[in-house]
Amino acid sequence: MAEATATANKKIKFIVTRQDSAESKPYTEEFEVPYRPNMNVISALMEVQRNPVNAKGDKTTPVCWESNCLEEVCGACSMVINGKPRQACSALVDKLEQPIRIAPMSTFPVVRDLVINRERMFSALKKVKAWIPIDGTYDLGPGPRMAESKRQWAYELSKCMTCGVCLESCPNVNDKTTFIGPAAISQVRLFNAHPTGEMNAHERLEALMEDGGIEGCGNSQNCVRSCPKGIPLTTSIAAMNLDTTKHLFKKWLSM
Repeated sequence: MAEATATANKKIKFIVTRQDSAESKPYTEEFEVPYRPNMNVISALMEVQRNPVNAKGDKTTPVCWESNCLEEVCGACSMVINGKPRQACSALVDKLEQPIRIAPMSTFPVVRDLVINRERMFSALKKVKAWIPIDGTYDLGPGPRMAESKRQWAYELSKCMTCGVCLESCPNVNDKTTFIGPAAISQVRLFNAHPTGEMNAHERLEALMEDGGIEGCGNSQNCVRSCPKGIPLTTSIAAMNLDTTKHLFKKWLSM
């Protein structure tokens, strides 16, 4: 009975880095929300949204953030929690040091509060043509099957949810560089391995050889350590280093 009472009266303290607009300056605001067993950071933010009152008791605006699936699949709820970029839906309050500090990822421009603009990441995927072109092939029947030995490791690369955590943790991705980041490089490996996608492999390799491409990697290996899906990003980067080198030599020999 005493334990249940203590749990009911328990409060969780959050220190949230907020920003009212893309042009305004960031500031911090403290909140206290009622504790519930097994609650995650998203559920705490929902409490603030339902009752936007800060720790001082002042009425404030609800904190803005992004989320969709709530089960670490969509990648939308990426933010920096206690100094570590991760998914808020899988960040359990019971496993976090308090007060829990929440901030937007700094690699991307802030739209408002914890909402960021991931255009840099999506532009990188466009640059490397991270898709399988199938226009005009509908009447050709089923495409070629991927070998099982290749499919097993390619499936791991397909788990990328474009959350941006690997870019946030990479020291070479910042506003002073044009480095496309580890996610796009890994996607080149994925789509070049596809039996249909490999027909455009040279275009993707050419994109990686441009300014801001694979040469921008400093091999810090932060990306593979921070990826919430455990994608072997450094293995992909090494493989693409080899493939771009081979592609370059073939170009020289054909001149």
